[in-house]
Parts: sequence; structure tokens; C-alpha cells
Amino acid sequence: MRLGVLVPAGNPTIEPELYRMAPRALTIHSARLDTLAGEPGGADSMERRTLGYLDSMAAATRSLAAVKPDAVVLAHTAVSYLTTFAAEPALLDRLRALAGPHAFTAAGAIHAALRHLGARRLALATPYPETMSTAARTYWQAAGFEVIAHRRLDTPNIYDETEETAYNLARAADIPTADTILISGTGLPTAGVVDRLEKDLGKPVVTSQAATLWHALTLLQIDEPVKGYGRLLTSASHPR
Repeated sequence: MRLGVLVPAGNPTIEPELYRMAPRALTIHSARLDTLAGEPGGADSMERRTLGYLDSMAAATRSLAAVKPDAVVLAHTAVSYLTTFAAEPALLDRLRALAGPHAFTAAGAIHAALRHLGARRLALATPYPETMSTAARTYWQAAGFEVIAHRRLDTPNIYDETEETAYNLARAADIPTADTILISGTGLPTAGVVDRLEKDLGKPVVTSQAATLWHALTLLQIDEPVKGYGRLLTSASHPR
């Protein structure tokens, strides 16, 4: 089975993390989303750049079509935040018109993963500027979750950060009454710290990357457990 990944042009993280976590039954194939609005990953002009990626979605999807992917993900969580939860169905319709019925967004994958885990009270960790972090919080509240804690990483460029940064950010976001930690952002490296965080904090940790992979396995009915990257992926049985 093949997963097509629509990747923001400068994102160096999502592809290697998916390669690292994916079972042998799933291969990863990507196309870049282009925008001219500022430095990739930089805090300056991030909102304009994020929404600008949608303008190149059709061209990127056409280039992916050559490998005949079985599912396609829009691997940019924040574009859903700026679009808003209420407009997520319209964004999904637009994506599926280009990429087929098994297309989904990173935010949609997170939503499904949180419901699968029975999450209600979130500790949210975001690597975005203030306005986009606020949009992220608003999105998850509109989706029906309580965001009872939120920690924002103040960074000039998300793509310069490390797994250890993500680990410390999640630890800082957590409070005892949160039942799940959500680390948002496909550009923030997280694959190597999810299992460690769950062991240290005693609760599920959901990331954009892990949720994307889990949802792809769910859609494509690949019942192959993925161990070492948190309890979401460890489950061998995916809902139909």
C-alpha cells in the first residue's frame, strides 16, 4: 500500500519520521507544497505562508497521482487551524476532489486518534506563533475537547528544533488532570520521544506524525502493530 504525503516545501521532518515508523506493508511517497511567503518554517509570515500552501495543493496532488497512492494526507496541521474546525469539512471536500476518497488532513487524523483513545481533557503543545497557537486551541475546543493546559514553543523556526525540545515542551504542557497530551506540528521532531513521554507521564501522547500514520493504517485496513512509538500505534486492531 502507498501513502501520498503533501508536504510543506521546507518541512524536513514528516517524511523521515513516517519512514521510521511505518510498517513494511506501507510505503511513503511525497510531493512538495510551494509558497513564496517568507522563510520555510520561520515565524514571520507563517499564517500567510500556511494558507498559501493551499494554492499549490492541486499541482502537488497531480504529481503524486503518478505513483497511484492508496491514500493521501495533507501533512500540515496548522492549515486546518487557520481554516477553522467549522470549515474543515469544506477543506476535506476540496482535498478529496483532488486526491480521492481516502484523502485526509493531519488535523483530521489527530481528531480520529483522540476519539479512538477516548481523550477528553487535553494538554496541548504547539510550536507556532501566538496567533496560530490560539487558532490551534480554538480548533480543538470547537472539536469538543477541553484544552485544560497549553504550552507554546517560542521558536524562530520550527524546522531547527529537536526531539529533546519536543520532549521538554510536552513535559511543560502536561498537568495532572489532562488525560492526553497533544503535540501539534508535522515539522517538530517527535518520533523518538513519544514512548518515553508516555512512560514518564503515564498517559497517551498524540503527535501529528503518529496520528497521520495511524489514520492511514486505519483507512487502508493494515492491521500491523507499530511498536516503540506510543500506544496509539501499538494497537494491532484498527477501527473500520
